[in-house]
Amino acid sequence: MSSNNLIEQKKNTHLYFQIGENKYAINSDNILEIMKLPALDYPQKLPNNIVGLLKYNNFVINVVDIRFYLNIEVPPYTVHNELLIVKTDEIIFGIITDQVIGILPFDTAQMDAIPFVDSKMVIDSLYKYNQETIFIINIYAIENLLKQHDNRWADVDIPALFPVDEASRSIMTKRTMAIADKSSLKLASGELHAKNKYISFNLNADSYCIALDFVKEVLKDTSITNVPGIPDFIEGIMNLRGDYITVINLKKFLGLDSSTQPDKKPVIIIKCNELKLALLIDKINELFEFQESDLLESGEGYFSNEFIYNETLYTVLNIDKISSDKRIIITDM
Repeated sequence: MSSNNLIEQKKNTHLYFQIGENKYAINSDNILEIMKLPALDYPQKLPNNIVGLLKYNNFVINVVDIRFYLNIEVPPYTVHNELLIVKTDEIIFGIITDQVIGILPFDTAQMDAIPFVDSKMVIDSLYKYNQETIFIINIYAIENLLKQHDNRWADVDIPALFPVDEASRSIMTKRTMAIADKSSLKLASGELHAKNKYISFNLNADSYCIALDFVKEVLKDTSITNVPGIPDFIEGIMNLRGDYITVINLKKFLGLDSSTQPDKKPVIIIKCNELKLALLIDKINELFEFQESDLLESGEGYFSNEFIYNETLYTVLNIDKISSDKRIIITDM
């Protein structure tokens, strides 16, 4: 694959998620972090196009719900809602979602621009995927709207959308405190591109992560076909839109306890040195960024580094080492 094609593929990698009955997507380059919805501040004089404020590192950021911009009824939030932290060239803000689904490399041939888009339209194009329509969000339009003081939702009691029961408030408050306590990200406005972006996941009770540069797709569940006569750590093959991909059981490959397997089969699809693999894991967690200075040590073998993020120790997988391992047998299908 040429360097131009690689750049184009990376540019078109999107995180997609559910809000209500619809699915939406944002270019993954604009995603800083994914988290469960924390408690937000809501000052009395907050503009009506903002549902709350969050202290994120050394910033106080606005949080929005795109349903307001799209004139869609907003149901009450729960502790299960997820918050995307996104960035433009100028600002950082949050977008409330119902559920993050995964990461997809968008085929430009399947993207349809909306011909009548203006600077205030939150949706600027559509993407066809598995007979579904994914709406691509124009975060720069949201940036422009955040600069305006719009009173079109003056009749909406936004604080009433958030949980009021003691258990939910306690959970969300703890999340907010954890964000405030984080010391691994200390950003200045000019440092937004000086960090590493990672996808984190679990193998048994331990936390691991992979550099997003290697990640081509993330699927929370997939169908795997068993193949006789292959090494034990190869779970089988999967058919991804006509492309057969070898599925590696990462716990078996790394020599970890594999006595328990999750009900679903989440995979992270990686590509390195022109080799594409699907890594079977236990649970997909979050996407986040951190500075290189936060790495604890450099290592050899299958694990390249370790770092502490939000009081959790993460082990960074060495994808170059894994993808070049001679034990991995790829059979042309």
